[in-house]
Amino acid sequence: MSDPPLPRPGPHILPTIVVAQFAGTSVWFVGNAVLPDLAHHWSGVSGGLAWVTSSVQLGFIAGTLLFAFSGLSDRVRSHHLFALSAVLAGASNAASMLAPESFSWFMAMRVLTGISLAGVYPVGMKLAASWFREGLGSAIGFLVGALVLGTAFPQLLRSLALDPGTLVLTASGLALAGGVVVVTTVPEGPGVGRGRPGRVRDAFDLFSIRGFRSAALGYFGHMWELYAFWAFVPFAVHVVLGTEAGSGRWAFAIIGAGSIGCVAGGFASRRWGSARVAAVLLAGSGACCLLSPFVLSGGSAPAGLAFLMVWGVLVAGDSPQFSAVAARSAPPDKVGTGLTVMNALGFALTIPAISLLSWIAPRIPETWLFVVLLPGPVIGVWGLRHVLRADPTRA
Repeated sequence: MSDPPLPRPGPHILPTIVVAQFAGTSVWFVGNAVLPDLAHHWSGVSGGLAWVTSSVQLGFIAGTLLFAFSGLSDRVRSHHLFALSAVLAGASNAASMLAPESFSWFMAMRVLTGISLAGVYPVGMKLAASWFREGLGSAIGFLVGALVLGTAFPQLLRSLALDPGTLVLTASGLALAGGVVVVTTVPEGPGVGRGRPGRVRDAFDLFSIRGFRSAALGYFGHMWELYAFWAFVPFAVHVVLGTEAGSGRWAFAIIGAGSIGCVAGGFASRRWGSARVAAVLLAGSGACCLLSPFVLSGGSAPAGLAFLMVWGVLVAGDSPQFSAVAARSAPPDKVGTGLTVMNALGFALTIPAISLLSWIAPRIPETWLFVVLLPGPVIGVWGLRHVLRADPTRA
């Protein structure tokens, strides 16, 4: 028997969630954007890029685990949790500039920002899932596309030559506005249930569901590659151009191109299903890992930038489809917990990936750096093999 249709959402629902997701996640890579201006304060710190990026990831992991194991993601209404988290993310991001010369203070605020974002990204997907059952892959495609643009947005602000304080406060203001807009205009829909008080076992019991487990494994392979690639996009642009001039604009364009992949993949999922679309995009991204040494060392800046743009589309485009498969595989009263714990474990993989690239970068030829990310797409495509035959988004 097919699932009964949900009440038709108002035309403002999805656009509002999308805009709020962009606004809320605009604080994610702010630390990376202001790092060149603040690094002189931290002369005794090595590996600043890895530290700044990983601090947000660690906070996000801690926040997602807290929400998953406490059951908050399914016990608190999505629009309330999203709004509170967006406000906290904006406030902690702004607070990082109270003492930017202190590396420990800056890192603490980045960790707190990451904890707050745990109530923005996965909870935003749950909010969308509460309204959309048919075409969920397409809806989440728009949502993750907004996250990609939000992630890239600080690089655009950096290219405008804003001072660090103005850049940070601009992103914080957007996050605050996103939270207010959601709580006042987008209630939680009828497509999810209220959860009971959480137990650790409940979160991990979801992995006994084959569709959820397969989507999660594909997502883990995807996450090994995604944030490490994003963190080192400015490095790749510098390799291609041989200069810092224009690197901020190109970094924004390459990371932001992922939104095209998310939206296009969402439309494609309506015809071919989310699992198949995710597998194709992940395989294409893996091919880019394999080809990167030859393209980046080719000496042609236009070819290198075009290659990075294509990679930017592929590397993020599969992300919404993993979430769509996982959301349709989980019980209705565990959708929030399932997406949250999958995010937590996936983001945990980004830390060793970023750290590995940071450690290995000075030790190998720079054009070979991204080959280290290839195992992620390979394992992810292998993990999707079961759900390709029984895709719940096509039921």
